[in-house]
Amino acid sequence: MSQKQYTASSIQALEGMEHVRMRPSMYIGDVGVRGLHHLVYEVVDNSIDEALAGFCDTIFVSIKEGNGIEVSDNGRGIPVDFHEKEQKSALEVVMTKIGAGGKFDKDSYKVSGGLHGVGVSCVNALSNEMITTVYRDGNVYQQIYSRGKAQTGVEEIGHSERRGTKQFSSRMIPYLQS
Repeated sequence: MSQKQYTASSIQALEGMEHVRMRPSMYIGDVGVRGLHHLVYEVVDNSIDEALAGFCDTIFVSIKEGNGIEVSDNGRGIPVDFHEKEQKSALEVVMTKIGAGGKFDKDSYKVSGGLHGVGVSCVNALSNEMITTVYRDGNVYQQIYSRGKAQTGVEEIGHSERRGTKQFSSRMIPYLQS
């Protein structure tokens, strides 16, 4: 029996969120209905965390055709300002990087659910398309993603007195629908 050589060329360094798409069970438990439910909970948990922190009193959840979900709240809205260390919008950092979020700072959230910096970025990675709309400081911002990668910059698309975040994800875990 021949053995494959285990050398430096055997080591893979995956880019971005590719590891989530290659091994989704590591992050969401399984790739069936339970995994899909877990993804929904991750998005809803962020809104619940805003409510538990006293910044939100309304959360809407809508299940869309084709394993899509829309969750909106009237919380503070994900920050959209420039993140100095990552050299991009804080919104893009939260949506595309595992281990990014406000729940590591002891002053931002006293209680929180979800996977603490893993959840929404995994949902994004496992969605064909994700659109995040943020209502903050009198403005409306939006960024569009595909399979975990930003397709647009954070764009100011209007003005509103509303506040909060709306997440729309379409065809989560798309490879299950083949």
